[in-house]
Amino acid sequence: MSSSDLVSTRGAAIAADRIEAFQAAFGGEAIRPADASYGAARRIWNASIDKHPGLIARCSGVADVIAAVNFARENKILVAIRGGGHNVGGRALCDGGLVIDCSRMKGIHVDARKKRARVQAGATLGDVDRETHAFGLAVPTGVISKTGIAGLTLGGGVGWLVRKHGLTCDNVLSFDLVRANGKPIVASATRNKDLFWALRGGGGNFGVVTSFEFQLHPVSTILGGMVVHPRDKAAEVLRFYRAFVESAPEELTAYAVLMTTPDGVPAIAMAACYCGDLAEGERVLQPLKSFGAPLMDALQPMPFPQMQRLLDDAFPSGNHNYWKSAFLSKLTDEAIAAIVEHANRAPSPLTGIAVEYYGGAASRVGNADTAFAHRAAEYDIGVLTQWTDAAQSEQNIAWTRSLASALEPFASGAVLLNFLGEDADRKDIKAAFGANYERLQAVKKKYDPKNFFRVNQNIEPAG
Repeated sequence: MSSSDLVSTRGAAIAADRIEAFQAAFGGEAIRPADASYGAARRIWNASIDKHPGLIARCSGVADVIAAVNFARENKILVAIRGGGHNVGGRALCDGGLVIDCSRMKGIHVDARKKRARVQAGATLGDVDRETHAFGLAVPTGVISKTGIAGLTLGGGVGWLVRKHGLTCDNVLSFDLVRANGKPIVASATRNKDLFWALRGGGGNFGVVTSFEFQLHPVSTILGGMVVHPRDKAAEVLRFYRAFVESAPEELTAYAVLMTTPDGVPAIAMAACYCGDLAEGERVLQPLKSFGAPLMDALQPMPFPQMQRLLDDAFPSGNHNYWKSAFLSKLTDEAIAAIVEHANRAPSPLTGIAVEYYGGAASRVGNADTAFAHRAAEYDIGVLTQWTDAAQSEQNIAWTRSLASALEPFASGAVLLNFLGEDADRKDIKAAFGANYERLQAVKKKYDPKNFFRVNQNIEPAG
């Protein structure tokens, strides 16, 4: 038996005739290890993830998802779910199991009159932006256009519109989902309300979400871009950034990122997106433009999808990635000193440290109103470690963990679900769900009592 055979959770190989019968009835593409397309199909964005599924079921629609779930359940096969984009923790794959791959399910329908969009689970943020922007509308999503809409939404979803329009999960009106029993159901404010609550921040624990219905907002041309300063001014820039964002209107979302420029210069950038009146935006952003002596000022009016692509080149496919996050209630001078000190000795020039200020619309939702439990945290520190050579993995991972440890005295103990790596343990997962964990366990017990969906940031069923 090879490491890539399709096996049951007890380790027994699944008979070839059963696999062939599934393939014959499957409407999408069922990819096995011997197929020429297998090598590309099993790769994801993060090169640190190297797993060998026994079968990849690339679904064409909901019927294929149902068929794949039923086949896996009947044969006691471990299941992973793949959406449309980034997956730093590698949970889109599993060794020896079945991958339900929704990446080809990219249908998007915009109802401009109702300001709503129905989006299938394989779409990326760029796919969504392309369709909604045609109507002068947008979904509040993330900051990288190649990110998959499904994983981002189920984990909360923080991006350029968060302070004005809330988290991505706050803007979901309904979910279409296939349960572990193979039954399709809808979760909304009026149907399966407990599941609707859990899906807004509870991750991929409750089934295969096949589509999302989103509330859209009038966002078309924004004032955005970045201002870049030399790294030796990082502490000064972060102190300015703190004062600037904490007094800014909610139309402005701005992040500070300690990074290295494409030509190898250590720097700190303040990236901003103002989604209100452009003339007012010029006034609001003037302090950011006039502060210090920047290396570059690239703030300008642009279509919102261009803002969403601003950082894409900094996160290419095929690099090794290991991320950490920490929520802070305050960005103290001591926390700033720890961030800058670690940034200045990062092993890889591809690594970035993002300081993200939230507040605004997302913070006005109660911690218990959705599964996303960390509404009061003002700042998230994202440690986005990247490198190209696998031989440098140990060094980069150790540096990331060192920075996470250095931030602990200033942190709330909470972490961002979508930043959890493959090595996240139960303590990390409980920290991501906070006070909502036990309620999520009860929902898990109701909708997935046998923990069929467990290749995720797993919530164990109650009891």
